[in-house]
Amino acid sequence: MKPFDSLPSADGLWSGLRDVSGADTAIVVEQGVVRWVGEPAALPGSCAGLPVHAGGGALVTPGLVDCHTHLVYGGQRANEFALRLAGASYEDVARAGGGIVATVRATREASEEALFDTSSARLASLLAEGVCAVEIKSGYGLALAHERKQLRVARRLGAAHGVTVRTTFLGAHALPPEYAGRSGEYIDLVCREMLPALAAEGLVDAVDVFCERIAFSLAETERVFQAAQALGLPVKLHAEQLSDMGGAALAARYGALSCDHIEHLSQAGIDAMRAAGSVAVLLPGAYYTLRDTQLPPIEALRAAGVPMAVATDHNPGTSPCLSLLLMVNMACTLFRLTLPEAIAGVTAHAARALGVSATHGAIGVGMPANFVLWNVAEAAELAYWFGQRPVRTVVRQGRIAVEAGAGS
Repeated sequence: MKPFDSLPSADGLWSGLRDVSGADTAIVVEQGVVRWVGEPAALPGSCAGLPVHAGGGALVTPGLVDCHTHLVYGGQRANEFALRLAGASYEDVARAGGGIVATVRATREASEEALFDTSSARLASLLAEGVCAVEIKSGYGLALAHERKQLRVARRLGAAHGVTVRTTFLGAHALPPEYAGRSGEYIDLVCREMLPALAAEGLVDAVDVFCERIAFSLAETERVFQAAQALGLPVKLHAEQLSDMGGAALAARYGALSCDHIEHLSQAGIDAMRAAGSVAVLLPGAYYTLRDTQLPPIEALRAAGVPMAVATDHNPGTSPCLSLLLMVNMACTLFRLTLPEAIAGVTAHAARALGVSATHGAIGVGMPANFVLWNVAEAAELAYWFGQRPVRTVVRQGRIAVEAGAGS
């Protein structure tokens, strides 16, 4: 892998582009920052001498944002996939010692270098498809040393690949075996020791909890949120995936950046999210893998004006997916999102779910140059095709990170 700072600069005039509406557009990049964007006819005369990057009629979008992943972990869980195919439920697998705890064992056994190597390969797949910002959660260590190990790897991945990585502490992901039957004591550890230590080391950008019958209660979730609030950290929540626990309404009271999964989200939860400005993060990969039948309340979210993001939820148990474009397709086909909703879901709304709207999710003057050129005739093809990668060029943090060339 080449050092990111050795990649070619994207400075210059990017011409011959089309935006998602089909309109001709051009972009000027200087010192890695977008200095101008608009119709070619309105291009300022001062740009006449700039180096030209010919777009050849390519579609251009903002760089994609994957706002929910569990990218750093040890091992894999294909055996559980087979068990579910044979009739076991997600909860059955978890209660039998599989599920999240199985990945915890593998992650604890893996060295930091081994985790970095395997996670780096996964991240490279996302980046090759145009991802320019990604969230990476912990939650497979469930002990201070191993949560630290995961978050350190996440920070290293961002530096090595030249990509914006937002780290989320998910220490309250599952109850580790050594705390079986003592969830209150484990939450004490999360709130009083793990979170303060990791935050002090600069490893935490946000805090998450898995609020569910097989994980943590509303009261335990609120304790974690209070600890995060005391440290000035934003919160988000794995909410209403398997049942309606009322987690989304609780998260909204703490100004949550997002509530994720939300298949069982109630109208009260929707209303609370709207009032708080929380983003609904849709995770069709988990819905598909678990063969769920409870659809998220898309129409109610749409009616309420709650922004909907789309993410891979990459994890070894319920969404072993490394294609955000495949999630766009599934969001449209399974969840019935419109094309504009799906594209916004992996750009502007996903950036909002990570709190990075100032730098990602749009192509705006003064923003870092993060955009993708696509070898497609129309924007609908980004959701239409699956199993191929129509990327032509990826500009990430002001450098040409991928140059695949024009399609044939």
